[in-house]
Amino acid sequence: MIRTILTYPDPVLKKKSTPVPVINDKIRELVRDMAETMYDAQGVGLAAPQIGVSQRVIVIDVSQKDEKPELIVCINPVIVHSEGESFEEEGCLSIPKYAANVHRHEHVVVKGLNLDGAELTYHAEGLLAIAFQHEIDHLDGILFVDHLSPLKREMFRKKYRRAVEEG
Repeated sequence: MIRTILTYPDPVLKKKSTPVPVINDKIRELVRDMAETMYDAQGVGLAAPQIGVSQRVIVIDVSQKDEKPELIVCINPVIVHSEGESFEEEGCLSIPKYAANVHRHEHVVVKGLNLDGAELTYHAEGLLAIAFQHEIDHLDGILFVDHLSPLKREMFRKKYRRAVEEG
């Protein structure tokens, strides 16, 4: 089922998510809905808080449109190692029509659980590393605009407020 994606400044987006204590049918249904919602919105990642569920669940798919989809499901993800720097443009399904360059790590190692409860380790770089960092930030109530300088963040708020008012 396609869910509604919450948009800035919804307060749920700023709330820290709780770990998933047990992987059950409810979590599996959540993941199915998240994947369907992400693909429908043509995103590369989605965190549960973006659809109003404050639990530590993310889905990511950085495959290109002409490639077979490769859905990554990560429950209770944690970045256990990071290195390098990148400065790439990011957007967010919860902040439509706005993008900005964000400092991230170039490489990350992420541990989490799959839908069977097995621990998985992802060694990510490039777009996948950015997506992991972006989605895990969502789980901690952090939006990509929170990484901007105070001046750029204020410019974003004014521009975004104007865009929302204009419809």
